[in-house]
Amino acid sequence: MSSLVLLLAVLLALVVIVAVALLVDLAHRYPKAATPMLVGLGGLTVIAAVVVPIAVR
Repeated sequence: MSSLVLLLAVLLALVVIVAVALLVDLAHRYPKAATPMLVGLGGLTVIAAVVVPIAVR
């Protein structure tokens, strides 16, 4: 794995962590929005499951 790919994978992981933290904070502040956010997190999980194996290659 080249260093550029590794750097991009780390940056992608950081962006995903920040996005999930933002969603958790929003769900904490607005409990009514928690169910749609869970659907969004499910979609994010599917996207991560597709992107991570590509990044590892």
